[in-house]
Amino acid sequence: MKNLFALLFIGIISIVMVKGQSTVVSDNLKMNIQDRIDNQDIVGLVIGIIDGEEVSYYTAGVPSTKDKGEMDEHTVFEIGSISKTFTGLMLADMVTKGKVKLNDPIQQYLPSGIKSPTKNDASIELVHLANHTSGLSRLPGNFTPTDMSNPYVDYTKEMMYDFLNTYELTRDIGSQYEYSNYAAGLLGQILATQNNMSYEDLLVSTICKTLGMSSTQVSVNLQEDNQAKGHSGQKEVSYWEFASLEAAGGIRSSAADMMKYLAANIGIEKTKLYPAMQLSHQNSRTENAKPVVGLGWHTLTLDDNEVVWHNGGTGGFSSFMGWIKGAQKGVVVLCNSTENVDDIGLHTLVPSSPLKEVVKTVEVDDAILESYVGKYALAPTFIIEVTKEESQLIIQATGQQAIEVYPKSESKFFLKVVEAEIEFYKDADGNVEKLVLFQGGQEMVGRKLK
Repeated sequence: MKNLFALLFIGIISIVMVKGQSTVVSDNLKMNIQDRIDNQDIVGLVIGIIDGEEVSYYTAGVPSTKDKGEMDEHTVFEIGSISKTFTGLMLADMVTKGKVKLNDPIQQYLPSGIKSPTKNDASIELVHLANHTSGLSRLPGNFTPTDMSNPYVDYTKEMMYDFLNTYELTRDIGSQYEYSNYAAGLLGQILATQNNMSYEDLLVSTICKTLGMSSTQVSVNLQEDNQAKGHSGQKEVSYWEFASLEAAGGIRSSAADMMKYLAANIGIEKTKLYPAMQLSHQNSRTENAKPVVGLGWHTLTLDDNEVVWHNGGTGGFSSFMGWIKGAQKGVVVLCNSTENVDDIGLHTLVPSSPLKEVVKTVEVDDAILESYVGKYALAPTFIIEVTKEESQLIIQATGQQAIEVYPKSESKFFLKVVEAEIEFYKDADGNVEKLVLFQGGQEMVGRKLK
């Protein structure tokens, strides 16, 4: 869900619960996690590991930098875009029940007066919304948050449909993968409307009650005392709330609940949702198309292991869930920081998969930090504003949320939410004249505005 620089009691699963810290987590991984906590990359996390019918947990850090305290497998986190797999499963469930077909044009499920865009006489189908090949953009063009710390709270259903009504596709439907929060959110609204209920009610009635996931929901209950607080760096941030696109990233859950979901997906216990789960895992694209995507789920090959997975990220949380196809080994990682935890999940599944190297920060004189404050134009309509709060440098790109950056030298800074760096350059007189953003193999120059 991160808009970066481009940017729930029938059939309860019975699993052997191992109390205490997991012995499956290697000493190497434990040290890496502790280094990330000591380096203030991570505030806290819970890892759930399933191996056959055995589930174990490993916890580290705290649920809040303010209140400290302890967390366990029942602590609730935002799971971000892993929500899309729940949405894909609800679609698959309706397909297996004969309520809809994957190839149904979405037009037949839209409200009166709303028209889905077409391209070369082809229509967007339900499957295209689930596997990111609809041709719809990552985020809608009328997405202009008034509060970037809670960006989806004021994006209404009316706005969602208004965007669809006016959007012109730029390529053939189904021809290309483009990850789309908007498409996933639209799919959730279509499914909820067909069942005459809200997305959250559909989630609870279809999945959560079936699997016994009593801590999984969309709405924020601020009275609950087992919720982790989200953090950007070490700063506590707002929970994300959704007015219409919750199907893309609005679910909250605990590691204990997510392990029930994981075990059911793996098939360790066959619930009534298993046929729909199997459908949601299957490749929904053409045979040789990359990446391999089902109904929400992605599949990658790692050292001859097929890993079915999804990750998630919000303004203060990150997450990962995956398992080895054909085996009974899976993992869930829930973190109350924006630090990407994919490497932790993948390393747990396939130990040869490398862990992220912890980059140590250095101290930079306050006057030097102050000299970097200003606005830098990477394009006429794309500005990065650099600000400073005490000794913390912060960048904010046009239309995006503020992000802390951390010094690796006096002039080079790195981001913790994505693999990116910025470097500041001075002119012959010693004045800061530009910054360069390094991301995805690209170098983007931003001249400092006077």
